[in-house]
Amino acid sequence: MASPMQETRLAIGTDSIEVQWRDGSESELPFLWLRDNCDCDDCRVNQTCEKRFMLSSVPADIAPADVELVGDELVLVWPDGHMTRYKGSTIRALKPVVNEWTAWGSDFEPRRCDFGSFLRDDSAAAAAIADFLEFGAMVLIDAPVEPGTLEQLAPRLGPIREVLFARIHDVEVDATGYNVAHTSMALPPHNDFASYSWPPSVQALHMLANDSPGGETVIVDGFRIVAELRAEHSEAFASLCSTPVPFREFDDDNETYATAPMIQLDVDGNVSALRFSNQLMQAIPPSRAGAAEFYRAYHELCRRVNAPSAKASFRLGAGHVLVVASHRVLHAREAFEPVGRRHLQDAYFEFDNVRNHLVVVRRKGVRND
Repeated sequence: MASPMQETRLAIGTDSIEVQWRDGSESELPFLWLRDNCDCDDCRVNQTCEKRFMLSSVPADIAPADVELVGDELVLVWPDGHMTRYKGSTIRALKPVVNEWTAWGSDFEPRRCDFGSFLRDDSAAAAAIADFLEFGAMVLIDAPVEPGTLEQLAPRLGPIREVLFARIHDVEVDATGYNVAHTSMALPPHNDFASYSWPPSVQALHMLANDSPGGETVIVDGFRIVAELRAEHSEAFASLCSTPVPFREFDDDNETYATAPMIQLDVDGNVSALRFSNQLMQAIPPSRAGAAEFYRAYHELCRRVNAPSAKASFRLGAGHVLVVASHRVLHAREAFEPVGRRHLQDAYFEFDNVRNHLVVVRRKGVRND
């Protein structure tokens, strides 16, 4: 049953207006906010939907000369005669944008989508990308097993994010390789390029051949791990959010180095990224205040990340492409026997571009209906 409509109410303060709407909800609206967000033709560029009005063109202490609430519409007249109108539904719909995600455990299996369908079929791509944005991982199957195939994903995932070491990186056993990935050793859970101030936020790992015994792929839901840590050990969580940690990756020709906390929060306190790489982490100066507390917190995080219950394990076969949201999902590899051919290529993309493509595909679908 719909809620009964209530009387509207206006209360004008020194720098804001309080409105009680007909549905009973309330809004506090600063005068400057009301003037800055006017959506009229004079304040916006119609062609581009961009704002033209510049807030500094009015006094900081501006106040409306007249305010009226007409039904569910707020009407303001400013001292210079300019009129602004707001629908209450528009104001009430303005809420912080939060990236929704769903936690998963060791029984998680990434959604699988045919590689060709992902590229050609908007419906298949939209379903796969929506699932990827929620869970942070998907597997494309039946991809070509030719080097450079990851280039074909650009129309769906956005342009490849290049890094210093290679545009598309070959991962094979290589006695001259600069990274432990070029050995047959196990790789612990990590995300790549923690040594960048902004590490790539999506990684695609394309298996060209996998004839070596062992080497199962492992992924870990880092957001789930840190959410549980936050709930159970708030002091450890706080230390991991505030202590700057150095990370370094290099070869004979390149040097990348970044210092940042392992857990990054957005302005609303939500976890937005986990930076975790045992291979690239460098020593924190022991003289830094809170170093002992940090290492206890880091020990707890390591324990949780490496717990068997945190790991989802599966085998990537030839023609499989694992795509992970790498600010959230850590990836790993079990040790394998260096016999037979094992060749993987990986490349990086950006989460914003993937999310954008879902919006574009859905908008295209609406136009075609």
